[in-house]
Amino acid sequence: MQPNILVFFTDQQRWDTVGCYNPAVSTTPVLDRLAREGVKFENAFTVQPVCGPARSCLQTGRYPTQNGCYRNNIAMRQDEVTLAKLFNQAGYDTAYIGKWHLADLDEKPVPEALRGGWQYWLAADALEHTSHPYGGHFFDNDNQPVHFDGYRVDDQTSFALDYLQNRQRDNPFLLFLSYLEPHFQNDMARFVAPDGYAERFQTASVPPDLINRPGDWPQNLPDYYGMCQNLDENLGRIVDYLKASGEYDNTIILFFSDHGCHFRTRNDEYKRSCHESSIRIPCVVRGGPFSGGRTVEHLVTLLDIPATMLSAAGITVPEAMVGRDLQTALNAEYWDEEVLIQISESEVGRALRTTRWKYEIVAPGSDPWNESAAMIYVESQLYDLLNDPWERQNLIASPEHARIRDKLRQDIGRKMTAIGEDLPVIIPVE
Repeated sequence: MQPNILVFFTDQQRWDTVGCYNPAVSTTPVLDRLAREGVKFENAFTVQPVCGPARSCLQTGRYPTQNGCYRNNIAMRQDEVTLAKLFNQAGYDTAYIGKWHLADLDEKPVPEALRGGWQYWLAADALEHTSHPYGGHFFDNDNQPVHFDGYRVDDQTSFALDYLQNRQRDNPFLLFLSYLEPHFQNDMARFVAPDGYAERFQTASVPPDLINRPGDWPQNLPDYYGMCQNLDENLGRIVDYLKASGEYDNTIILFFSDHGCHFRTRNDEYKRSCHESSIRIPCVVRGGPFSGGRTVEHLVTLLDIPATMLSAAGITVPEAMVGRDLQTALNAEYWDEEVLIQISESEVGRALRTTRWKYEIVAPGSDPWNESAAMIYVESQLYDLLNDPWERQNLIASPEHARIRDKLRQDIGRKMTAIGEDLPVIIPVE
């Protein structure tokens, strides 16, 4: 029997907002329970810390420079081989509910040709432009607005439950729930938790990377935590339904986010940087082979999610997809522990994250909105994550680390060419 697959996808959620990663913060009892039943991936990363490009990785299994969506406001190509198309061919019922951000239409409805093949559709391209924390609308299959008045996460989950309750159960389902939270509300320039939630976190633990750094975390962190708690409660509603309907044991649940949030401590907004607070994400998978309350330490990425979902459903993974099936990480003695990060909009940058080192290069003079890559980069940042996990000391100019930089310079060039980028000139720091 093919399993059902349910994706619970959040936006801009740091890994350390989740209790099983950070016991000092208790916002996620439901997800923590899934981790105890399934598998927690301790070191999971986005490969592009901004909304649209990260989403393109999930739909295509390819880097943003490979699928063309290297920044926001680029529509995904209609000829892309996507998750939904592959699951449709395998006899699944496919449904997408929430934020899309892959059509470059902002508040306008997304025509069928730009939906990536999803059969059931209740979404908005830029949900932050069609709604507020309380009230707004999605668009249905016929591009008609579907209004809601309550808190956005609560009502989106209710729409998802309506889909699950009313679908014909002849085929397995792939349901992709894409939430906007805990992303800030753009036109309000702040994070907005449900009424009464921020008050619960006025004295909550502050992540060490934020302490004594300028940014807007002092005014926003309580709401941010409150949003994460509300998301977890809604995950609980989904789990409760699956148990009541008898579908829980045959459903693989994947929880992850598109990128993290540094609260303007690393640049003038919330992501688009190479730092852990920007690229490290929670990733928990429960169901099928993902069982036993295990923790996997290997470095994994968003690009591994599509291959994992396809393999779990018994669907052949296209060769063009560059990710790896996370089932193989469960018992792997050897695993490639290098993650290549692409950065756009704030800079044309690349970073390499290994088990110990973080190494970044940037392209001075390049246009980060109109250029996806460059031929000349300069060394920008180096962190020793073993001794400086919160990235307080940039070692890029340290003479003692010259040999490390030499090696990482070669390694990042190798990773870039492996995904089709030209081998760049990387100018060492003076």
